Amino acid sequence: MDDDQRQQQEDWLNSRKNRLPSFTEVLSRRTRPPVDLFMFYLFLQREGAEDILDFWLDVQQHENLCRAYFKDVRKSGRTIKEDWPQYWDYARRRGSIYGTVVGLQPNAAKRSTTSTGEMLNDLEKHALATADEKRAGGRSTSPRSRTPGVDRERIASASPPAAEYDPPRSTTPFSLSGRTPTLFNMRRASRAPTVIPRSAAITRMDLIASAERIFLRYLSPANTVNSPENHEIYLPPALRVHSFPLNSTQEPKTQSELNMMAHVPDMFHAQKEYCFRAMEQDAFPRFLRAKAFGNLTPLSALVRLVVGLIVLWIGLAAAFALVFLDVQPKSKRFFLFIPFAFAILCLISHQYELDPILVFLGQSESTPFRTLTIREPYVKKLLLGRAIWVTTLVAICVTALTLIFWAVPGHRL
Repeated sequence: MDDDQRQQQEDWLNSRKNRLPSFTEVLSRRTRPPVDLFMFYLFLQREGAEDILDFWLDVQQHENLCRAYFKDVRKSGRTIKEDWPQYWDYARRRGSIYGTVVGLQPNAAKRSTTSTGEMLNDLEKHALATADEKRAGGRSTSPRSRTPGVDRERIASASPPAAEYDPPRSTTPFSLSGRTPTLFNMRRASRAPTVIPRSAAITRMDLIASAERIFLRYLSPANTVNSPENHEIYLPPALRVHSFPLNSTQEPKTQSELNMMAHVPDMFHAQKEYCFRAMEQDAFPRFLRAKAFGNLTPLSALVRLVVGLIVLWIGLAAAFALVFLDVQPKSKRFFLFIPFAFAILCLISHQYELDPILVFLGQSESTPFRTLTIREPYVKKLLLGRAIWVTTLVAICVTALTLIFWAVPGHRL
């Protein structure tokens, strides 16, 4: 079995050398810069849409917490039916994403185990669940906690189970919520995901507390929560929720509260799937275009445009001065290639959002003028090919401009 797993791993690594990563691979942290989860978070942050990824990560952690609870119950020798009869009845009747964990037959679950909630293997789930606990003060190891100089505010979201919703392409959070400018929004506040330290056994009240945090940060309407951390994310009407009937400080007592508590483990799965599809269909293709075919941030590309135009103006001014002053010897005009090369390089780099010099050094920008090493093999190959094309184009343009001004006869005014 180990040999089979090793062979599958080798086959997967070989296939990655000839294709771009999938969105699932990025979310499960199986990719390397510049197309990893950290860079995807920074990309969303520039668009003011990182709240959607925050929500997805928080729900992923909530579901991992629920799985840990169910596994702890089974390890104790009790069945889920004995420990939590309300949830067992709910899962048996309506299905649950934890079907295999709680002991239900696979065909009893209404959601596929290949969904985003089940896409991580046990090792990755354990790493995601325990990485945050190693941080002092309950701090997170998510991409947002590693962003230099970025302070995060959290938004809240949670919703009761709803039918799967497959919206049209135009009804994504990215198309309806409105994007903030991509150039000057690098210090937008962000949020670290909910962290519940595992110094003791997980209880059902911990699950309620996790769900309540998500609701108050992401799904509760902003005008009903007097908190700077609240920032409601967009969801279609079928997935919205307007109240959370449970309280994490009080044990549920009434039958209606006990029945509602049975919904907590699966509560946000439909919303999570919607956010996954929205990111996969809208933001992720743009992210790949930006990072797999370019290595500059929008602000850095804009600076290159401005600098390129200024240096081009200086180069043309010097060229016309040499022509109309008829400076001798004529070979001095060949030095015009210096400002022309710098200007054309900046202008074409802006056009392609790719700096060939950085590519040849194996670097890609993460934030404006800050770089990291390109480690994804196929992306490195793509960027190298585009860098060679950009360099060739720059050389042709510089050569043409230099020869034109060298060939023009001098005429002293």
